[in-house]
Amino acid sequence: MSVYIIRRILYGILVLIGVNFFTFLLFFAVNTPDDMARLAIGGRRVTTEAIEKWKIERGYDKPLLINQAASGTGKFTETVFFERSMPLFVFDFGSSDAGRDITHEVSERVGPSLALALPTFVLGVLVSVLFSLLLVFFRGTYLDFWGVVLCVALLSISSLFYIIAGQYLFSKVLRLVPLSGFEGGISMLKFLALPVLIGIISRLGPEARFYRTLFLEEIGKDYVRTARAKGLSERVVLLRHVLRNASLPILTSTISAIPLLFLGSLIAESFFGIPGLGSYTMDAINAQDFAVVRAMTFIGSTLYIIGLLLADISYTIADPRVRFE
Repeated sequence: MSVYIIRRILYGILVLIGVNFFTFLLFFAVNTPDDMARLAIGGRRVTTEAIEKWKIERGYDKPLLINQAASGTGKFTETVFFERSMPLFVFDFGSSDAGRDITHEVSERVGPSLALALPTFVLGVLVSVLFSLLLVFFRGTYLDFWGVVLCVALLSISSLFYIIAGQYLFSKVLRLVPLSGFEGGISMLKFLALPVLIGIISRLGPEARFYRTLFLEEIGKDYVRTARAKGLSERVVLLRHVLRNASLPILTSTISAIPLLFLGSLIAESFFGIPGLGSYTMDAINAQDFAVVRAMTFIGSTLYIIGLLLADISYTIADPRVRFE
């Protein structure tokens, strides 16, 4: 197991290098340091001297990938890519192109992101599993049929519709919750109630259909018939046997997603004015702030790799028969 974990960590480092490289290529395929300087300084009528000064101050005055003027390894190390990428692997994110400390910004924004993402994630999984178990319990009935129709309808609608419709109904018409904004303490609840509810509803359709399929596959197996033959009720069979044996794919989809909670929801944070990491990333993309974009991409990739590793390890915890070679 330890060999497997070490091998996965080494693979993860290679993936991070690749992600960082392609992020760099994609960003500078549509932008140049001169474009970034003009946008940051403000306007097209910017002098060449001001652009060069901005590039020197932000570290964009060197060649992007290969420095032909340097010799030896300096051809690759005295470049924007090398100098801006290597600190990431020791989690030194440096300053944004606007001059603010990225690590401080991330630490300030992680709280609001988790306050939104954690209840959405936990309640979303619980509601989806319970709803799918209810459909399986009443399988073959009208309740199951209309439940599946509801799932298909929910997954066919964009999450943007839920956000706009929810804001109009609960904030504009009924005036139950604020339209947008965020406050700390107990006041946080009134700002997060609607985004959490919308997050749960938008996830219910695809997740309930997925879990229902898993449970239906399990319910036709021999051990379920044996459990019924012993006189166990259908409720006990579902909760004690079917749910436990279907837990592996559920673990895969849930544990691997847990680290991504760190980044929060890009769209929801932007629409509801929540100052989390999602809105931070969106603002950086709009401002073409490469330092923030690469830092958030690196953090997201690292957390995703950790999540996949945790999902693999959880296999052995949920089912001791699973072994990795």
